Amino acid sequence: MHGEYKIPGGKLVVVDVEAEGGVLRQVRVAGDFFLEPDEALEAVNRALEGAPADTGAAGLAARIDAALPEGTVMYGLTSEGVGVAVRRALAHATDWTDYDWQLIHEGPQSPALHMALDEVLTAEVAAGRRPPTLRGWEGGSRARRARARGGGAMFVEPGNTITYSLSVPEALVQGLSFQDSYAYLDDWVLGALGEMGIRAWYQPLNDIATDQGKIAGAAQKRVVGPGGGPGAVLHHVTMSYDIDADKMLEVLRIGREKMSDKGIKSAKKRVDPLRRQTGLAREAVIGRMISSFGDRYGLSRGKVTDDESARALELAREKFSSAEWTARVP
Repeated sequence: MHGEYKIPGGKLVVVDVEAEGGVLRQVRVAGDFFLEPDEALEAVNRALEGAPADTGAAGLAARIDAALPEGTVMYGLTSEGVGVAVRRALAHATDWTDYDWQLIHEGPQSPALHMALDEVLTAEVAAGRRPPTLRGWEGGSRARRARARGGGAMFVEPGNTITYSLSVPEALVQGLSFQDSYAYLDDWVLGALGEMGIRAWYQPLNDIATDQGKIAGAAQKRVVGPGGGPGAVLHHVTMSYDIDADKMLEVLRIGREKMSDKGIKSAKKRVDPLRRQTGLAREAVIGRMISSFGDRYGLSRGKVTDDESARALELAREKFSSAEWTARVP
């Protein structure tokens, strides 16, 4: 079994392993990381050999840490990252490059239709009728608050935010914890930001931050496949391009402590726009993000099919435009 894991902010770890009699055998760890001294890599392999196959990533990391020679130096590598790569191998997880990725980036839509499209496209990926999809949002004329399961509120304002969704097969995040799946699905955009001169990092559980403040928030929803089979994951990210902090505080519900003068100043400072950090037009930032994704994994231009569009329109009308949904407070 073969597993790969790109450590967020680090290097690629590759593991080949067999599972015989409920234990790990023939473990071989490789990658583009730096590990010193030379014998440390063989110590990692020996530490994993014979481990129970159901050992979690943290347990595997503990075995590695106990076996490493004194003074071992790791760069771009962590013991837990190796453990995650092992778990992904055993779970038969796929890699980004195993798929033919499709880009959908169409004109402005209403908030209800955007949410409906996310739901429909992710269900299509789960059913195997659509390839993994990166979809860019373009907003209409209204400022709205966006929310999704697994994330807090993010202020989405047309023209002033960059919002995208990833609809991916569940196999892509197999072997990852819920928290690790956020970091894994955000890693490509950290690279894209780095190419624009922004040093950004994943901040648990669902934020992307720089030393100037938070620039993005993510949310996820898991979709079960047909007949209870393998499903898909919707990973949604909203990035602050040129956000109006005063308007954000008017729209979002925040606690009494944050409503104090000190709290308001702190809330404004926490969100720092990409426009100031890059000096680039919003369209240029989006274009560079798309190019970076394509350079890494390949990306072809696609579109929403007529059937997907019809289903999304119905869902937007019956679910996402209903008072039951729009007035719901999570």
